[in-house]
Amino acid sequence: MQFEEFDFSSTQSARVLPNTSEEASPPQRFQYLVDNTPAIIYCTVPSGDFKMTFVSNNAVHVLGYRPEQMLADPNFWFDHIHPDDAPHIFSSLALIFTQGQRSYDYRFRAHDGSYLWMHDTLRLIRDENGVPLEVIGSLTDITLRKQMEEDLKIKGLEQQALIAELRNAHEQLLQSEKMASIGQLAAGIAHEINNPVGFVNSNMGSLKTYVETLLDVIDRYELAAAAHPQLAAQMAEVRNQADLAFLKGDVVDLVGESMDGLKRVKDIVQALKDFSHVGEAVWQVADLHQGLDSTLNIVANEIKYRARVEKQYGDIPPITCLSSQLNQVFMNLLVNAAQALTGDGVITIRTGGSGGWVWVEVGDNGSGIPPDIMKRIFEPFFTTKPVGSGTGLGLSLSYGIVSRHGGRIDVASEPGVGTRFTVHLPVTPPQQSATAG
Repeated sequence: MQFEEFDFSSTQSARVLPNTSEEASPPQRFQYLVDNTPAIIYCTVPSGDFKMTFVSNNAVHVLGYRPEQMLADPNFWFDHIHPDDAPHIFSSLALIFTQGQRSYDYRFRAHDGSYLWMHDTLRLIRDENGVPLEVIGSLTDITLRKQMEEDLKIKGLEQQALIAELRNAHEQLLQSEKMASIGQLAAGIAHEINNPVGFVNSNMGSLKTYVETLLDVIDRYELAAAAHPQLAAQMAEVRNQADLAFLKGDVVDLVGESMDGLKRVKDIVQALKDFSHVGEAVWQVADLHQGLDSTLNIVANEIKYRARVEKQYGDIPPITCLSSQLNQVFMNLLVNAAQALTGDGVITIRTGGSGGWVWVEVGDNGSGIPPDIMKRIFEPFFTTKPVGSGTGLGLSLSYGIVSRHGGRIDVASEPGVGTRFTVHLPVTPPQQSATAG
């Protein structure tokens, strides 16, 4: 194979083509085209260090190097590739001898020390006998394209984060609306129950007084009859037939138990009323212990067949909060704790605080959380419960509510031993401090 020799020693970035194509010889026109193409054209030996044997003059404008600088150093190409990009190129460059062509995107150090992203296409040229003759390359500056891709990537990540935030906000809104509906229903039920409970409670109070009066009258009758043996004997027979001694004791117990039962109903109704304030957007000072107690009354049916509850309340001050939303957090933690229990279950509720912060810990001696899913428990829709048994939103919403209060939730769990969720809350949330200031 024969190649016509051309003079590539000029350092000009581009040669000026004569005014008419008739005046331009083929070598001149070739030189003009090579020097004015957007890509840097180069040739290397097909072995060893791939030493450059030719570089087009436009390297001056693209990289700032004169061609003779690049040709003089046998390791120029390798030495100017970014260290992070070089290993990939070095490890696969030999494939050009089997594939015939390779393409790479890498960073190349320009004369001013900056790195430019280059797209490099290398092609192996063989002679008529198939022997490698040289490698021809084309270097194109793609820095702007890479910057645009990076900008698009960043925007894409920002959009994904925004979409996730919107989705989370949407789910919280749906949950808030659902809880508001439940709250309205609970408030209505509480009101309807409160009316009959009110007059039954009043009647039981009157009945208790009447029973005490009747028992006192019977005692007086017996005392008066004692002076008349025949009448006393008749009354004793009636007393024995009626088992009056048992009735006198039992009727007092029945009235007392009924009064206690009514008090429990009143407590449940009050808990429903307290819990029904979901959806409120008014920050107010609240007692967390009261919120915990009312929530325990609400979830009592969920817990009582699974565990006993141990309360270890510390001395904590009232805090500024959205109390109904925190009640929702406590409910989620208590229900999750109950559902994690098997056998002799114990749920421990501890509270405490110092330095302007309070904490509420809900612990259990249940199955625990496996380490591989610990980092996912606050993700929306993530649940280990069977399909239809949970939405996977409880802990996610709890996390959002606590974060809104300027607090955090810590988790400690050991499989087979149990789990502790600790809610840390500031006595005065940051936004409320700013408002007060």
